[in-house]
Parts: sequence; C-alpha cells; structure tokens
Amino acid sequence: MFQTFKEWFWLERFWLPPTIKWSDLEDHDGLVFVKPSHLYMTIPYAFGLLIIRHFFEKFIATPLAKSFGIKEEVRKKITPNTVLENFFKHSTRQPSQTDIYGLAKKCNLTERQVERWFRSRRNQERPCRMKKFQEACWRFAFYLMITVAGIVFLYDKPWVYDLWEVWNGYPRQPLLPSQYWYYILEMSFYWSLIFSLGSDVKRKDFLAHVIHHLAALSLMSFSWCANYIRSGTLVMIVHDVADIWLESAKMFSYAGWKQTCNTLFLIFSTIFFISRLIIFPFWILYCTLILPLHYLEPFFSYIFLNLQLLVLQALHLYWCYFILKMLRRCLFMKNIQDVRSEDEDEDEDEEEEEEEEEKEEITKGKERDCLKNGLGANRDLIPNGQHGH
Repeated sequence: MFQTFKEWFWLERFWLPPTIKWSDLEDHDGLVFVKPSHLYMTIPYAFGLLIIRHFFEKFIATPLAKSFGIKEEVRKKITPNTVLENFFKHSTRQPSQTDIYGLAKKCNLTERQVERWFRSRRNQERPCRMKKFQEACWRFAFYLMITVAGIVFLYDKPWVYDLWEVWNGYPRQPLLPSQYWYYILEMSFYWSLIFSLGSDVKRKDFLAHVIHHLAALSLMSFSWCANYIRSGTLVMIVHDVADIWLESAKMFSYAGWKQTCNTLFLIFSTIFFISRLIIFPFWILYCTLILPLHYLEPFFSYIFLNLQLLVLQALHLYWCYFILKMLRRCLFMKNIQDVRSEDEDEDEDEEEEEEEEEKEEITKGKERDCLKNGLGANRDLIPNGQHGH
C-alpha cells in the first residue's frame, strides 16, 4: 500500500511539465540535478542550528544583553496555595472580582492578597526581557548571515536581472552548489524554529507564525522537488532582507533604546512594504504566474506553486495590518510598541505594580519602625506619671 501511494505521489504529471520524465533530471556529464532525498539533511542541520543557537545565546547574546543593561530577572517566589493554583491552571489566569471575593473567603485571605498572588503567578510565566533579547539576537544574526550569503550567491546570476532566464531551459536546469546551500540552510532554520516553538516566547500572532513556518517549508520543499530553484532563491532573498531590521529593532526595544528602535522599525516598515507589497506581487508573482505561460501549458505543480505563493501574500497583508497599527502609534503617540506583545506588556505593567506595592509596603514598614522608635525615645522625655494621659 505504501509503495502504491509513493508511486502515485511521485507521478510525473504532478511535478513536471508534460513530456518531461524524471529520467530527464538524472545527473549526467558532471551536471547535478535536484533530488527530494537532498532535503533529508535539513532535519539534522536543524538540530545542529539549535545547538549553535544555544551556545550563541549563552556566549554572545547574553553578554551583549548585559552590555545594554539588561539583567537576568530573579522572580519573586510566591506562597504555595493549592486552591489558588488549581483555579489558575484550570479556570482562568484573570479572575473576576466575584472570583477573587470567593477565593479570599475560601483561603482566609484578603482580596488584596488574592489579587497580588495572581499577579505574581502570572509574572512567573512571563518571559523575561533577557530571553526575548536572546531570541531576537539569534534571529538577527541568522537573517544577517543568510541575507549576505544570498546576495553573494545571486549577484552574478542572470535570472536576477532578467526574469525570463528563470524559465530558460526549465526544468532541465542543473543545481549549483550555492543554490544547494542557500536552500538547505534556509529550510534548516525554519525547521529549527518549528522545533523551538514550545520554548520560544509566545505572542498574539503565534498561530500566524506556525502557518508561516509551515507554508515556507512546504513552499521550499515543493519548489525544490519540482526544480523551481531559480524562482525559489528570489523569493527567499526578498523575504530575508526585511527581517534583519525587525529583529534589530526588537533588540533595541528590549534594551530600552526607544529612539533607535523607532528608527530601525521605520526602516523595516519601508523595506517590508517595498519587498512584500511591491516587489513580491509585481515581480515574483509575475515571474511565477505569467511568464511560464509563454513557455508551457499550465500543469499541476505550476498551479500548486502559485497557490502557495498567494497564501504567502495573504500573510504579508495580515502582517501589514499590524505594522500599520504600530506606525499609527509611532506617528500619533510618539511610541512604537509591538502590538503582538500587548499581553506581555500587560504582564510587565503588573510586575511594575507589584514592585511598587512592595516598595510601598517597605516604606510603610520603615515609617512604622520610625514611629515606634520615635515614640520610645520620646517616652523617656515625658515626666513620670504622665504616660497614661
């Protein structure tokens, strides 16, 4: 049964233009062609990137964060409470005032103590600023490396300057070593992001990120197997060039360099709009959707490839909406805030409130001590027999 499915899945009519056989893409005369088996290496390379990431965050990102003044946060331990913990895990992290009143009665606590317990408990699960900086720093380093590599790989390729060359000789286009490593590294990185989703900081657009990573892997895998390598490298460089600026803006945001963050974010927004909303639809999609029709009749992989690219464009529009919201805040509120992180920001506000409460309690305690000490000192000055008045 598996063999039957495999034979059906790799039918030439699904992957190749009419009259083209898999035998036409076998290596010959020193020319190497793409093979689906090449993609197996992306999994071990992904784990290799995770190992590199671990050491990068430990020995590069962490010292860099500390140089920016970002410190390792020591979370305040909360008093264990089984009733409140069960409510937190199984009901809601944000109890209503009625819930707080009932829990306070049940636990023999004041409502203020219950509110403070839930605030502290939520802050325990909030990712610290150091972790967010480390993640952004790693992504910045990779995007910078892969963008530079992409430019080096592509600057002398004729199809970068003449889109007709993308389809010249298709699909009998041999695989270049630079194309191999560009694809393998990019796909390995996205696999590593998939593998680390459980431990990375979760944001409001978590689902969109999952869809994006899976769509990117699906698109790259499909374009590899159907030998759409030339157009695939163009798609990758168009996407990578903007991500550098976003991750650098996040790094400076976590470091508290707001003006630098705002400037970098404005640069990112400009490059994003140009690359994703102008170059991608009017250059890349034109290349994959219109130009092939001058060479070939529409066939399955041509249709499937362009459907995936249209899904990617829909995601571009989705993120464009968030970027415009952030730009609106920048222009009218003079402050850029990642709208995807609103939940995190609320937690940060809660932690600040908790710290203020602690300071207030310490201050009140000192005042009480001062009053007691002052009263004790003054009692010695009161004439005997007048203490009771």
